[in-house]
Amino acid sequence: MEDWFIHFHLFAAIAWIGGSIFMFVLGVSLRDKKKQQEVYPHIGPLFGYFEVVSLVILLISGTIMINNDGLLDMLLNAQTNEVVEYLKNKLFLVLTLIIATVIHFVIAYKTNGKERTKLENFLSRGTSMYIFFVNLFILHYAILIRSIMS
Repeated sequence: MEDWFIHFHLFAAIAWIGGSIFMFVLGVSLRDKKKQQEVYPHIGPLFGYFEVVSLVILLISGTIMINNDGLLDMLLNAQTNEVVEYLKNKLFLVLTLIIATVIHFVIAYKTNGKERTKLENFLSRGTSMYIFFVNLFILHYAILIRSIMS
């Protein structure tokens, strides 16, 4: 069963990252405010639930893999090696990603179908862009960790 967690993790990562790329491209390409108001109220909530499920699967499977691979003990005992350093960096980025995601989702659901303030617009777009780019760095660290552990 332990080998299956990497598959769940990869599938959820594909869904999470692919979804964020789709929404990022959609946000950049839909310049017309009227079209945005037609699309986002319909696709946003569905996408949001899909992404939350993907994120939960990532967090659960990642935690299990960290434990199963003996990395949790290394983290808790402050051992240092290349894998632990990469994992620390990845986990820090994941924490910031979760914070950005919560901010983004709160604003998105609070303002769905409504006019946003300038601050809400700034925070929503800023967190969306942050999520998009930090996903690439998290993926980079995941590849580095797996390549060393394989």
